[in-house]
Amino acid sequence: MRVLLVEDDPMIGDAVQQGLKPLGMTVDWARDGGEGELALGSGEHELVLLDLSMPRKSGLDLLRGMRRKQDARPVLILTARDTVSDRVAGLDAGADDYVVKPFDLDELAARIRAVLRRHAGRADPVIELGALRINPATREVSLAGELVTLSAREYAVLLALAERPGVPLSRAQLEERLYGWGEEVGSNAVEVYIHALRRKLGPDWIKNLRGVGYFVPKGQA
Repeated sequence: MRVLLVEDDPMIGDAVQQGLKPLGMTVDWARDGGEGELALGSGEHELVLLDLSMPRKSGLDLLRGMRRKQDARPVLILTARDTVSDRVAGLDAGADDYVVKPFDLDELAARIRAVLRRHAGRADPVIELGALRINPATREVSLAGELVTLSAREYAVLLALAERPGVPLSRAQLEERLYGWGEEVGSNAVEVYIHALRRKLGPDWIKNLRGVGYFVPKGQA
């Protein structure tokens, strides 16, 4: 999953970026409101973590701008402002959730998963596709009851495909999920992860629609 973090505190920014990476989340970090506005315009992120008090442009202004443009991507506000009026202002501006600093990274990850479930219209936190079971809360993957060990990026590829069975994702779309700003992308990196997943899960779980992309067949669900 590709996440945009807009945060001017270097300690918090680094902690969130590094803490979410092992959970299969690629976090791009914009260090002020101006950078955040430019990053939002790219449309490449699935979720936004947004501080309120920042140089150049406030988080509330960024959020209001998103909603005026009909940008429905989920937004979690991260802020030290913990008064009821601040929380109400953020939620009324279009935020999906509100996390007060200091926060625990495990709680932040859980809130991210909950917000994404709501946006997907899915109540059950566990994804079950026939014999394949994926638990985003624990990153556990099992097939026919047997645990399958995956690397962080193998897991990220599988989760991206399993969230929308039957819908092909191109190599470029999967690369966007896997790599953040400044990270070098290997020419055949996605193919390497797909090969590893097929080896661990079996060849029938991930199909390739020639010239379009990879998908998990709907029939597996």
